[in-house]
Amino acid sequence: MWDKIEERVKVCGEYIVKTGCTVRMCATALGSSKSTVHKDVTERLSSLDPELWEQVKSVLELNLKERHLRGGDATKRKYAEKKRDRGNETIFS
Repeated sequence: MWDKIEERVKVCGEYIVKTGCTVRMCATALGSSKSTVHKDVTERLSSLDPELWEQVKSVLELNLKERHLRGGDATKRKYAEKKRDRGNETIFS
């Protein structure tokens, strides 16, 4: 069982480094929960593969710095979509 966990931890770490994705994106792609991926890459990976952990840590720090920008873009898309939908409404329903 521990071998399976170690393999999952390394796969998560390699995927994050390779794609530069967020913890949520990694969880979706690999079919795990966000909490599991976060625990894997922040706690377990440091003892299994310190070199990979340093790389993952730098990607996660970058994602943390950019988080407010991604949130702003999501809000912008949300309201642009609402505005577009209002423009498609007909007078006679």
